Amino acid sequence: MENSPLEFPCDHDIKVMGRDGADFRERMSAAIVAELGDGAADRVASKASGKGAFVSLTYTVHVDSRVQLDRVYRALHATGLVLYAL
Repeated sequence: MENSPLEFPCDHDIKVMGRDGADFRERMSAAIVAELGDGAADRVASKASGKGAFVSLTYTVHVDSRVQLDRVYRALHATGLVLYAL
């Protein structure tokens, strides 16, 4: 699993997309914090879709390993709110 082109530890951008609303933003941040600790969700940028129904959130997080990064993605998807993640 460590045959990743990323070199760890590193800062990594995680983009999640879903229906816009306070619940989506709060639950994405909570999932990031649950896996990476307090302050992990502080570096975030958001962009609304043209009609405002959807939003993409880009978190810049610090991860120590591919295993840790995979856990973050699994936690985000486990919320059931993520339509797409990069």
